[in-house]
Amino acid sequence: MVHEERQYSIYILYSSHRDRYYVGYSQSLLDRIENYHNAGRSTYTQRGIPWKLVYSKIFTTRAHAMNREREIKLRKSRTYIEKVVQSVPSRS
Repeated sequence: MVHEERQYSIYILYSSHRDRYYVGYSQSLLDRIENYHNAGRSTYTQRGIPWKLVYSKIFTTRAHAMNREREIKLRKSRTYIEKVVQSVPSRS
């Protein structure tokens, strides 16, 4: 039996159209963004299209990803979300 390791990502999206952040988790990050958030399939995020991925982090378990997502959301703080986003080194 082949054991396939699954990865779960938490992610933060930013909409310049609405000047808002969205925090979520997914097992299929790019698919989730393109075929759900940016495709207008979510009533919560459809008004912010296009959404840009500004942060992501991979976890080996769903529980860890969900806990981190919950931790960020419970802060209810744009300032905290922006600190998380800025903690990632720039790719320029």
